[in-house]
Amino acid sequence: MALDPQLLEILACPDTHHAPLIYDAEAQTLTCTECGRIFEVRDDVPVLLLDEARGGPGQSS
Repeated sequence: MALDPQLLEILACPDTHHAPLIYDAEAQTLTCTECGRIFEVRDDVPVLLLDEARGGPGQSS
């Protein structure tokens, strides 16, 4: 099951800039268009926790 397109329209990065996210269905990830953080999608649920994101400012992927 894929993420609902209406949900994808409103999802945003949880950091202060709240930038849009790009969904990669094959990798099951959401990537922030501003900071580059990568958030996993587990069992069709986006995990939008900054502590669990990969990449982004000051981090290596």
